[in-house]
Amino acid sequence: MKLTFRWYGEKDAIPLGYIKQIPNMSGVVTAVYGTPVGEVWEKEKIQKLKAMCDAQGLEMQVIESVPVHEDIKLGKPTRDALIANYARTIYNLGEAGVKCICYNFMPVFDWLRTDLKKKADDGSTSLSYRHETLMKLDVKNLHLPGWDESYTAEEISGLIEEYGKITHDKLFDNLVYFLKEIMPACDATGINMAIHPDDPPWDMFGLPRIITGAESYDKMIEAVPDKHNGFTFCTGSLGAERSNDLPAIAGKYAERIYFAHIRQLKYDNETDFTEAGHLTGAGNLDIYAIVKALVKGGFDGYVRPDHGRNIWGEDGKPGYGLYDRALGACYLNGLFEAIEKE
Repeated sequence: MKLTFRWYGEKDAIPLGYIKQIPNMSGVVTAVYGTPVGEVWEKEKIQKLKAMCDAQGLEMQVIESVPVHEDIKLGKPTRDALIANYARTIYNLGEAGVKCICYNFMPVFDWLRTDLKKKADDGSTSLSYRHETLMKLDVKNLHLPGWDESYTAEEISGLIEEYGKITHDKLFDNLVYFLKEIMPACDATGINMAIHPDDPPWDMFGLPRIITGAESYDKMIEAVPDKHNGFTFCTGSLGAERSNDLPAIAGKYAERIYFAHIRQLKYDNETDFTEAGHLTGAGNLDIYAIVKALVKGGFDGYVRPDHGRNIWGEDGKPGYGLYDRALGACYLNGLFEAIEKE
């Protein structure tokens, strides 16, 4: 595996030099920020970002994310031009040495939390989700933690209304259409598409969720068998659904998992959860069993420590502080080394 670290570009408060100091860190997972969704990522901007990573001895082989325009998900007549732009971006990223693109096909929201700074007994803070709190919100005037700058309440309301006409099957068909159109670009560049599971993996505000576990993985592979069609295995997103057997999923699809987001959840009840430190003992997910299943299954992709807590007085971007993710990286280093040597 190759250990990586999410980095939000020049505006990220965490310098690349600090990331380089984390043991066994091969590179960063980043994106070209500021380009409107649906437009082609310019070669010059991609190369500038890569040059910054190269200067610190860090690879830029994983992009998270190239966003998929809502018109593609909705299957609107404008989708063909937007998909062509997406394919051109794939070609441009291929020229820069990118090997994997993490993306999602979630309507409107690609993650939902109700508290970005839930305080634990030890003083650390982390992301948490309370289903009842979310369901009490006014759909026509939604204001969500972390989302107030992504869409206006009016835009969210309009999109939710549009998706009211889109069934699960239709959304999946639109995903298949998108993938079949971009696979030639992936075949030409060698780039793997790694879809991120829905977060959390159940319908919300009437919005359909279609990437939720093993059944949806099987369905995707059957519909688009091209080897470049694969998965981002996110333990936190998949783990929110209690019926998902994460070690079983990790083992079964290990060779089709191109990117792994590994993080921990602590269950509060059947729907609610709080994100915790990465160790198995810190929550309800068996991180050791998951990593073992990946290794034994033949996983040879990219890994990043996912959402961390804010600890030691750090007041960074919720889920993306330096210290706890660095601790998580060290824990994952140890797990992978030990299991690979068994």
